[in-house]
Order: sequence, then C-alpha cells, then structure tokens
Amino acid sequence: MPNIARPFVTDDDPDREIRCQDALQAAFRELLIAATLAGWSEREATRAIGELADKHLLSLESNDNTDALIALLRRMT
Repeated sequence: MPNIARPFVTDDDPDREIRCQDALQAAFRELLIAATLAGWSEREATRAIGELADKHLLSLESNDNTDALIALLRRMT
C-alpha cells in the first residue's frame, strides 16, 4: 500500500475533498490492480469499492445521529 499524503489544507478549505481524492488515488489504483489480479473485473471491483464506501458513510452518519440523540437525552436528564 502506498504512503498516503497528509492533508496540507485546513479543515474548512473548499478543496479539501479533492485533495483527499488526490492523496488516495495511488492506493485506489493499487487496490483495483490487486482485485483484478485476483480475478475480479475492474468494473466489479470499482462497484464493490463504491458500495463499501457508501455503506461505511451511512454507518458514520448513523453513529453521528446516535451521538446527537444521546447528547440530547443527557441534557434532558
């Protein structure tokens, strides 16, 4: 796995997401290559990575919502 560059912009920089994509590009390509060498098509691997990313994002959002609800309940007691 290649080294992934650290962020060099602030958290509120409007280009932060694109900078993150740039930093992850080489690792993404290597993951696709490894998947195709294992016998998966590049299309299958790309779809699977996208689905995994979507599910992970939903999990993060669900955790954020749960944390907010717990904080609200704590304030009510």
